Amino acid sequence: MLVLFETPAGYAIFKLLDESKLSEIDNLYQEFNTPEGASTVVKLKNFVKFEDTTEALAATTAAIEGKISKPLKKALKKYVCKEVQDQLLVGDSKLGSAIREKFDLQCVSNTNVQELLRCIRSQMDSLLAGLPKKEMTAMALGLAHSLSRYKLKFSPDKIDTMIVQAQCLLDDLDKELNNYIMRCREWYGWHFPELGKIITDNTLFVKVVKLIGTRDYASKTDLSDILPEDLEEKVKEAAEISMGTEISEDDIMNIQNLCDEIISITDYRTHLTDYLKARMMAMAPNLTVLIGEHIGARLIAHAGSLMNLAKHPASTIQIFGAEKALFRALKTKKDTPKYGLIYHAQLVGQCSTKNKGKMSRMLAAKAALATRVDAFGEDVSFELGAEHKVKLENRLRLLEEGNLRRISGTGKAKIKFEKYHSKSEVYQYPDASDNTIDKKPIKREHSPDEDQVSAKKIKLENDVSKVSLKNIKTENEEPAEDALPEPSSEKKKKKKRKSEVKTEPEPEPEVSLEEPKSEKKKKKKRQSQADE
Repeated sequence: MLVLFETPAGYAIFKLLDESKLSEIDNLYQEFNTPEGASTVVKLKNFVKFEDTTEALAATTAAIEGKISKPLKKALKKYVCKEVQDQLLVGDSKLGSAIREKFDLQCVSNTNVQELLRCIRSQMDSLLAGLPKKEMTAMALGLAHSLSRYKLKFSPDKIDTMIVQAQCLLDDLDKELNNYIMRCREWYGWHFPELGKIITDNTLFVKVVKLIGTRDYASKTDLSDILPEDLEEKVKEAAEISMGTEISEDDIMNIQNLCDEIISITDYRTHLTDYLKARMMAMAPNLTVLIGEHIGARLIAHAGSLMNLAKHPASTIQIFGAEKALFRALKTKKDTPKYGLIYHAQLVGQCSTKNKGKMSRMLAAKAALATRVDAFGEDVSFELGAEHKVKLENRLRLLEEGNLRRISGTGKAKIKFEKYHSKSEVYQYPDASDNTIDKKPIKREHSPDEDQVSAKKIKLENDVSKVSLKNIKTENEEPAEDALPEPSSEKKKKKKRKSEVKTEPEPEPEVSLEEPKSEKKKKKKRQSQADE
């Protein structure tokens, strides 16, 4: 069983003397404590040395990618294929699969092999007796430097770094320019305050200040190359009647030096913008056509590289730059933000307020597709980005028009879209309604249902009062004790019974005839008075 061992100086092929040691891997390091013990486990069979650093670099990069280099191919053909009986121990599984496909050799790569290679590396100086230690150290250092340069030179993030740096520098230049222009306006405003209101453009303002100097020379200075005729006349008229303070020559000289700085920074910013646009068109043409070079560069700078941006989903690209608002909304359980850096794109800026969220979501989805094509595609052009941009513009037109389309059956007829204009109506409270003098009370009209209910209540109350009066009369008509009894016959008795039956009231089921306690007390008093 042979072992393939990679070194900075070349490929070493060892023979495993005792195959049982590979299964007893836990105690294998004890065998490699001394050079004598290591020689009893493995023995150097062949060593293929690299000719120079270039060949070592090529072999190393091929091993990283899982490919077979030319020196390794020669070594395997010459020394390994004839002597390997069953297996070849390899440290890298990708390299082992490539060797298996190329030479039809059974390669083994597992944790036991890794431990064996680690033990061999610990005693590499003694096992490789023909190679001096100084030469091995020099080869390792040279290979490390060459490999670092190779990775830096062919790194896919290299151009991304240039884009990130250019965009960050542009943002810094914008901040500095704003500060310088604000300082120039404030500084020169003490001398000629009317000029700032006449000329609103910052670049024109700086150039006019540079040419004029003090306002006394405004009438003699020719500004036709910078300003149109009407603005030039206004500037000269305002200079004659200006209310500003007088300044010295040293002051105006320092102000003009500041103007020179602003003009030079503006020119440099223009050149840097052109450089960034060219880089973005070369690196990410679809993304640049879709959302613009500045927004695309900011997204790449925020993600770190174009490859990292391509790995993010569309929902993450949509809120890039609004992470603080997102986490605050999640913490307070409020609505999450709909857009971040993508808000400044041209398509989102054209939308109305209600459609900005929809357009930012659609634009982020298309930007994610364009970024992946730019990052992983070969021979990329900007056709995909242009196609997506046309689709989004059509979709934006439909959203803004309220999804209105042509009427079916009439090809030439077009729907006239009328925008909705909200009318603000103001209502005033009439002061006359607060006056209550000489006003008749308004009677409330009852509904027929209310009238029926009230009539029933009144009827029930009248019936109860009639029944109570009849009871009182019958009690009062009882004969007194002092009166003499009249001669009675059977007929009179019958009539009397009939009259008593007629006087008794019939009970009504709906009305309760129970007399209250106060009525009973009154009846007792009346009976006692009648008895007396």
